[in-house]
Amino acid sequence: MGEEEQNQNSTESFTTTKSSLRQAIEVISSSISLSHSIKVFTVKWQRIRKKLEELSSGLMAVENCDSNQHTSVFSGLVPSVLATVNECHNLARSCVDLSYSGKLLMQSDLDVMIAKFDSHLKNLSRIYTAGILSQGFEIVVSRPGLGACKDDMRFYIGDLLTRMKIGDIEMKRQALVNLYQVVDEDERYVKLVVEVCDLVNVIVIFLDSPEMEIQEEASKIVSLISGFDMCKGVLVGSGVIGPLVRVLENGSDLGKEGAARCLQRLTANLDNAWSVSAHGGVTALLKICSSGELRGELLDLSCGLLRNLVGVEEIKRFIVEKGAIATFIKLASSREEIVQINSIEFLQNIAFGDESVRQMVVREGGIRALVCVLDPRSSTSSKTREVALRVIEKLCFSSQNCINMLMNYGFMDQLFFFLRNGEVLVQESALKVTSRLCETSEEAKKAMGNAGFMPELVKLLDAKSYDVREMATKALSNLVSVPKNRKRFV
Repeated sequence: MGEEEQNQNSTESFTTTKSSLRQAIEVISSSISLSHSIKVFTVKWQRIRKKLEELSSGLMAVENCDSNQHTSVFSGLVPSVLATVNECHNLARSCVDLSYSGKLLMQSDLDVMIAKFDSHLKNLSRIYTAGILSQGFEIVVSRPGLGACKDDMRFYIGDLLTRMKIGDIEMKRQALVNLYQVVDEDERYVKLVVEVCDLVNVIVIFLDSPEMEIQEEASKIVSLISGFDMCKGVLVGSGVIGPLVRVLENGSDLGKEGAARCLQRLTANLDNAWSVSAHGGVTALLKICSSGELRGELLDLSCGLLRNLVGVEEIKRFIVEKGAIATFIKLASSREEIVQINSIEFLQNIAFGDESVRQMVVREGGIRALVCVLDPRSSTSSKTREVALRVIEKLCFSSQNCINMLMNYGFMDQLFFFLRNGEVLVQESALKVTSRLCETSEEAKKAMGNAGFMPELVKLLDAKSYDVREMATKALSNLVSVPKNRKRFV
């Protein structure tokens, strides 16, 4: 009989606790709604509302825990919370009605209220850390459907934030996954991510998590929201750049991809490029790019990010000193189209308007690498060949020495091949380069005449495209300034 009475008492205690819990949740919901009507002490009420939302999510997790095994733990917490939220509701009513006795006294009462909520949230966090809510908290709040009102969406985001703060590793990870999904599928959530206090800060903190899965999910989220202008300043203001660089240094490949994509978007503003460099980002990126085994999107993103960074002269100098030119000349022979293109364009960007760097590109074998990209026997894509032709023109045609090197490497034969046999876009690129090369020197004109360019250019005078006819005419005009070429033209 003693055991039966004990079980009966436990059940009654559990029922009482559940009833008080439901009452507390309802009072919190009412207080949150009421707080939106308050026109005084707005900053303090914003803080209180945020804590009410966190507490509501946590208490619903307790309510969802359908076992009475932990009644003793909850029975001490719930009455205290209920008393606090009732007190909060009364204060809210006084602020709405402007019926409080004095501003200083009300400010003091609100500060006390914030401290009480902090204490309750800490206690709830300790209970969760002990593993008591591990089952119940997983199914508390359903994701709002399409067309849901902003309040429902905000409450859902607030619940995810609570899980990130007091959940175990798996719950934190799942909350991040759910946040990524809603933002990715519905852009209305982007504004809420910015508006919900502390959310961006918490995500940024997760970038330094020792748990790789948490770090990866946080990296995916900052990468996603960095694509929205309204989020860029918030991310930078939350100190995201340092943690992102640390992910580049020590994270998984998936985490590094998210970090690099986010930094690439942020460094479109060159003011942020300084911060990336100051946190060691250049060194981390060059290490990624110089890794002989690395392939795929991470390499592409790292190349693109370094292209942004060379827009700052001092950073460009540092990148050059760290041996980037040799690294990117090597990457120009990559089998991946996007890596090849980014590498070739990086060489163009870093040498643009800087004769000393241009000469360094030449000395390191840049011209040979570019000519190899154009080899008709290679599997290089047409787009890559277009880029290579454009970069050769910009890097080489201002120097007779470089033009001579091009000819020694067989560039003239390649140019002629694409002028005659190339796909339309490659053929037009080859024609542009041909027209430009005709203007460089008498030696070039003679070599082009000897290589058989004249008949091909004459054929292009009948092309449908006006631009093609104009470029062919311009090239022929330059070539026929050489007597031997005039005879060939006739």
